[in-house]
Amino acid sequence: MDYLSFLDSKSQYVGNDGFEVLSLPSFLMDFQADLVSYSLRKGRSGIFADCGLGKTPMQLVWADQVVRHANGRVLILTPLAVSAQTIEEAAKFGIEAHRSHHGEITGPGIYVTNYERLRHFTPSDFVGVVCDESSILKSFDGATRGAVTQFMRTIPYRLLCTATAAPNDYIELGTSSEALGYLGYTDMLQRFFKNDQNTVKPMVYRHAVQNFAKLDDAAKWRFKGHAEKQFWKWVCSWARACRRPSDLGFDDSRFILPPLVEQEHLVAVETRADGMLFNLPAVGLKEQREERRRSIRERCEKVASLVNDTGEPALVWCHLNDEGDLLDELIPDALQVSGQDSDEAKEEAFMAFAHGQARVLVTKPKIGAWGLNFQHCSHVTFFPSHSFEQYYQGVRRCWRFGQMRPVKVDIVTTEGEQNVMKNLQRKALAADKMFDNLVHEMHAAMSIERDNRFIHRETVPSWL
Repeated sequence: MDYLSFLDSKSQYVGNDGFEVLSLPSFLMDFQADLVSYSLRKGRSGIFADCGLGKTPMQLVWADQVVRHANGRVLILTPLAVSAQTIEEAAKFGIEAHRSHHGEITGPGIYVTNYERLRHFTPSDFVGVVCDESSILKSFDGATRGAVTQFMRTIPYRLLCTATAAPNDYIELGTSSEALGYLGYTDMLQRFFKNDQNTVKPMVYRHAVQNFAKLDDAAKWRFKGHAEKQFWKWVCSWARACRRPSDLGFDDSRFILPPLVEQEHLVAVETRADGMLFNLPAVGLKEQREERRRSIRERCEKVASLVNDTGEPALVWCHLNDEGDLLDELIPDALQVSGQDSDEAKEEAFMAFAHGQARVLVTKPKIGAWGLNFQHCSHVTFFPSHSFEQYYQGVRRCWRFGQMRPVKVDIVTTEGEQNVMKNLQRKALAADKMFDNLVHEMHAAMSIERDNRFIHRETVPSWL
């Protein structure tokens, strides 16, 4: 047995544990129906579809089909405020879905809640679960990942949906696999990856994951010699990736994004670091945090100058409480959503902005960058951080399929934060490569699957 064959034998390619459907609602587009059919047939799968491709209707149809098939309940987990939006979408498509805040359930059907309220629910009450914006599972040591993975462990039908399956590194796909009940995270690392210290101790795993976003040149997990292709084949045995319908062999004409205009604004910082005659690029996280603190006033004033008096909706992303408070002061008609607000207040504010009742929304990516649709807004401002996922998701709230105007993104930064921008660019290239690899292997997997879908030729009756 050669090495590639050995890897194949160890990769545990996923079979089908779901069911076939004869028909799906006509409101689904062809590529959406293809993804839903695949996920139902698989039983436990991931749909990594880009923003604006209709993950919400796909989730709802998937859940409705599971309810009908198993005569049970399906729980849809969403980020904050997205549950209300999901209920609105369900009503639009004629699918019955119930909002549940504190575990209220009755008979078979679809129930929608936020991740924050998962503790109120019991796994045995459900036959299926959907994780909307499932990149929330990416952190190996995250409390939410642990709770969701444990909750899903005995549920037969599972669906993960996100546009950013592994925003920082490929190894984050392992937490998705584990949540679906396939290859465990550490098992995945051992089979396909190695680290520079050539050790597989559990502590090293934890250290690598905890510090991955912080360390550029320290120990990282890298593909073993010829394991990369086998890794992508394995991922494609339980997930589908789609940036545009043509990735699945369908027409793109209805999914053409308008132009995206990104402009970086360098602001001068009056306050220098201690003992410095001029500002230098911040090297470490400590220096970057200090730079961000010193430049709050200058950066916020720049953002205010960009969004004030335009009369147009604007989405303003920040990271620090002091930034949000100052922006709220400098932008007279801003609506700020902060971490100290109640879940109900956050949701009310997001929906107010979505419905055009507030012109400017100021908030943090970790609060509102996932799942929400703000196509009425075409102006985004951003203070950069090392999180490519936050930047991508924050921009894609507005720059998504269905947006009719060019989207302007103003990135406000300082000379000391140039290393942050370089890191974001590196992660953007890595994300593109991941999608390219997934789509390439997915085409091969789809070809094999479709060629073998009907292995027995049907005999035509003589009377036809």
